[in-house]
Amino acid sequence: MAETNGAIVRVRGVHKYFRRGSERLDVLQDLTLEVPEGEYLGLMGPSGSGKTTLLNLIAGLDRPSEGEVWVGGQLISAMSEAQLARWRTRNIGFIFQFYHLLPVLSAYENVELPLLLLGLSRSERRRQVMTALELVGLADRIHHRPGQLSGGQQQRVGIARAIVTDPTLIVADEPTGDLDARSAEEILNLLDELRRSLHKTILLVTHDPRAAERADRVLHLHKGQLVEQAQ
Repeated sequence: MAETNGAIVRVRGVHKYFRRGSERLDVLQDLTLEVPEGEYLGLMGPSGSGKTTLLNLIAGLDRPSEGEVWVGGQLISAMSEAQLARWRTRNIGFIFQFYHLLPVLSAYENVELPLLLLGLSRSERRRQVMTALELVGLADRIHHRPGQLSGGQQQRVGIARAIVTDPTLIVADEPTGDLDARSAEEILNLLDELRRSLHKTILLVTHDPRAAERADRVLHLHKGQLVEQAQ
């Protein structure tokens, strides 16, 4: 186990590149990052700068070409695919721009999905699902399907699904990008509240300066490198 010094995320000397025929495309170059436990970190940068790539490495959805990624004292960049899948289920809560809800399932069933992989009893699952839906203010919408909910409500269901397993880390990729200004503000307020009440570490990728303003710290990706912005 690595010495974390209070950091829940440690990215060490990470390179990420892709091959296109004989050409090598470098997305991240010798990138190092530490995220203290409980921090709300914003990641900004132009399209193609590597924001989502970095988020995917930290969330265990992808692997670095070189370097190490540690989360919660575990070297996730060295895990097998099966180990990563189990680790993600318990440790990462994902919030996406386009919600990724299953249209044939109710709000309750969408939030319950991650718990089905954890071997919990039906009553334990129900307790955790209802707690999550109450936290996002949708306990009265449990039987509604996504098509019966507004965009903001669908994103709230997505957030409930992200927190239902009590994850180590919440990663949010453009969570307000598909919402009107009012709904976006409500979602940002909700993330603030979850951070305060649940003491979660949040990594937020965004193009929206209003969203970035909520973060404790904002880093900009430029040509595969991180540059800190004064808050």
